[in-house]
Amino acid sequence: MIRLEAVLKSYHGRPALRGISTHIERSEFVFLTGPSGAGKSTFLRLLYRAELPDDGRIVVDGYDLAALPRRHVPGFRRRLGVIFQDFKLLRRRTVGENISFVLSLLNLPEKEQQRRAYLALKQMGLHNRLNALPDELSGGEQQRVAIARALVLQPDLILADEPSGNLDPERGHELMELLKSINYQGTTVVVATHDRSLIEAHPARTLALERGHLVRDAWGAQP
Repeated sequence: MIRLEAVLKSYHGRPALRGISTHIERSEFVFLTGPSGAGKSTFLRLLYRAELPDDGRIVVDGYDLAALPRRHVPGFRRRLGVIFQDFKLLRRRTVGENISFVLSLLNLPEKEQQRRAYLALKQMGLHNRLNALPDELSGGEQQRVAIARALVLQPDLILADEPSGNLDPERGHELMELLKSINYQGTTVVVATHDRSLIEAHPARTLALERGHLVRDAWGAQP
């Protein structure tokens, strides 16, 4: 599903990732961990081709990302669901419109967009908030809208960057349970987090980064 071969990435001469090589199988659930500045966000940004590596090779779902023509990037991203720490919801659009906006990229009829948006929100227990604006929701509800938006395209892969960062511990664990249930249905899930308690409570394969190096690939939190 995902393969990195000797991947290097620097910003203004400062290395962010240093020769990363690893692979993630289809339907795996993987934590990506490490302290702030370790390279977690850079790792994810490379996977959804927000950026390109300086050297090395990245293959995601059969796509060699460095060789992927720019015109094909939107089609590639429709196979992904990305969940950001700050949600990135459209503040002036309703919950339903936030979901439908993603579906509009597929040129679906408006009624079909609304139907799929409703079903995605129902899966998150938010179908009764369809017409609410994001600022009328709690942080946990906003995060579930962000997950619904990531799921509505039925992606092969979900990438989550510190998704529990703005949530209290209880909501953070609820979020992990949601992502685990999505993974059980066959979706590959990669979660970047520095929260050791989440990894301890939800054991899974864990890739640990430190100063841009991959220093550990094992099951669960570090001892």
